[in-house]
Amino acid sequence: MKKEQFAFGRTNFILLAIGITIVILGLVLMSGSGSTETHFDPEIFSALRIKTAPSVCLFGYLFMIFAILWRPAGKHKTQTHKTEDNE
Repeated sequence: MKKEQFAFGRTNFILLAIGITIVILGLVLMSGSGSTETHFDPEIFSALRIKTAPSVCLFGYLFMIFAILWRPAGKHKTQTHKTEDNE
């Protein structure tokens, strides 16, 4: 297969990996110990878990969409191949 036939380039995969890492970071920020029947943990309602971590995840998902749609400057024009009609 020629390199031009791939939908994603190396840069796209690197950007996707960065986006996935950002989403995983947001999920780690959301995790933590929870409350049990005998012990209430007030940290479950902290601003880090409720506001910051979901925002980090959202940014990661938006970054992954950008990574999918991004193309290098030279590949914006689509290449069309002329076919011969055998009639």
